[in-house]
Amino acid sequence: MSQLKATLSDWIEPVSHVSLITDVAATSIGLMSLVVIYLFAKRLFLPSIQRVVIYLSPNKAGSLRPLLDKFNGRLAVMLCCVIYLSTLTLVFPFSEFVIDLMRFAGQLVMLIYGGLIFSALINILGGIYNQLDFAKDVPIQGVIQLIKLMTFIVVAVLSVSLVMDKSPTYILSGFGALAAVLLLVFKDTILGFVASIQIAANRLVTHGDWIQFDQYGADGEVESLGLNTVKVRNWDKTITSIPTYALIAHSFKNWRGMQESGGRRIKRSLNIDMHTIGLVDNVVMERLQQQPVFADFLAQTDVSSVGLTNVTLFRQYAEFYLKQHSALNHTMTLMVRELQPTAMGLPVEFYCFSDDQRWIPYEHLQAAIIDHYLAVLPLFGLRPFQHLTGGLAQSNS
Repeated sequence: MSQLKATLSDWIEPVSHVSLITDVAATSIGLMSLVVIYLFAKRLFLPSIQRVVIYLSPNKAGSLRPLLDKFNGRLAVMLCCVIYLSTLTLVFPFSEFVIDLMRFAGQLVMLIYGGLIFSALINILGGIYNQLDFAKDVPIQGVIQLIKLMTFIVVAVLSVSLVMDKSPTYILSGFGALAAVLLLVFKDTILGFVASIQIAANRLVTHGDWIQFDQYGADGEVESLGLNTVKVRNWDKTITSIPTYALIAHSFKNWRGMQESGGRRIKRSLNIDMHTIGLVDNVVMERLQQQPVFADFLAQTDVSSVGLTNVTLFRQYAEFYLKQHSALNHTMTLMVRELQPTAMGLPVEFYCFSDDQRWIPYEHLQAAIIDHYLAVLPLFGLRPFQHLTGGLAQSNS
């Protein structure tokens, strides 16, 4: 007989069916006490401590509120389990067999919630780490997932040993025969863990990086870097999942260097029809002098050189135009060069860096530069190479 039942029996001894009434009363008091303790811990005691912590550090601790709420809920259950197991024989008036079953259930729940509490604590520590300045360069999400996985494996082993009433070493001894199967099942996890360490150590990829991985069709920003997969949000708003170990096993392009350099490369070319290339004559000079846009260029350029060609003059103007452009980064490489002539004409390449790295302004800028070059090209007596369409062929004939 439990002590609570004995106390209740002294109070209601004159009443008939005293045993049944005391059993129901003791069980009800025990269950209600656990509910009250759980609500007190989850709704009052632990949130009060959490509010004090957030008050002391509103910016850092405030962002961890969801993680702290989850931790508080699991800790409240753990507190109830401890009180339940410590007062089991004192409160509940059941037979020894039922008490053993109840003790087993309480131990199992406490074991499971112990693993969940440790997992929640790891999440909180990970959230604190992510607030550090260097966390973006050295992500540890893969390490956190591995620790949580190992935690759940340990909890599973201890739970099985508790159910079978065997030592954990007895359970682990049977894993030797399953080693090959386990290696096969956790192959991606093992490879991902090794890759996560190399990625973090070498700072290959981090959150927010723009990566291009053509083999997996990924071209966008890294959203999450996990133990098994890396999620990339592509520019068309689709999400591509890449195995973490693929970042080590295969080659990919990371645009972080461009983002940190202060400029974004513009590398475009125009194919000049080589039939239009010739020496600069008075006709070309008169056309250029009639356009105010060339005034500064002609004032700073020696056009009296013998044998000066129109394509050379155009190349000099193109480079002058880029050097005067306010939207370009003039501390980085800037040039206009000729490439190897081909059957498609003479390629004249424009190589420079935009000051604005954002996608839309970058595209608008290089389009405006090419549009300007196409517009002034005839003034130099040059024509871009272009295959004749059926309509153009008929009109020329």
